[in-house]
Amino acid sequence: MSRVRQQPINEMKLTFPSYSENERFARIAVSGFLSQLDPCIDELSDIKTAVSEGVTNAIVHGYRGTVGTVLLQVKIFQGGRIYIKIQDKGCGIENIEQAREPLFTTAPEDDRAGLGFAIMETFMEKVRVKSELGKGTTLVLERTVKSRKSRL
Repeated sequence: MSRVRQQPINEMKLTFPSYSENERFARIAVSGFLSQLDPCIDELSDIKTAVSEGVTNAIVHGYRGTVGTVLLQVKIFQGGRIYIKIQDKGCGIENIEQAREPLFTTAPEDDRAGLGFAIMETFMEKVRVKSELGKGTTLVLERTVKSRKSRL
């Protein structure tokens, strides 16, 4: 049985250099784009935190002090389903399962807590990671957002 892919009702795509300052830009851009769904503040805060962790991982761990490009794509589907892709073309992740373990970090010298994946998994319904050494990492975050209007 083939699965029919649903078309997004709206989407955005951004690319930006892997400067740490651009983590804030990514968070604000996602928040502004998702505001059309009229989410509650807590829900939007959770999503912004997950995006912040994903973009920070791309910047700190993917590019490790070098400058590259981060791709951020957000799609909104019927029923408030959101899809967020964060992609880098950095060094890749050697062991994805190990990287997803709480407290594991590849940057202990920067006092990194190693909680990025745990935080993303707490705030999003689905977190998928694909990575290839020397070619980069793609992170996909998914969640359904309920608008405040539908809660009244």
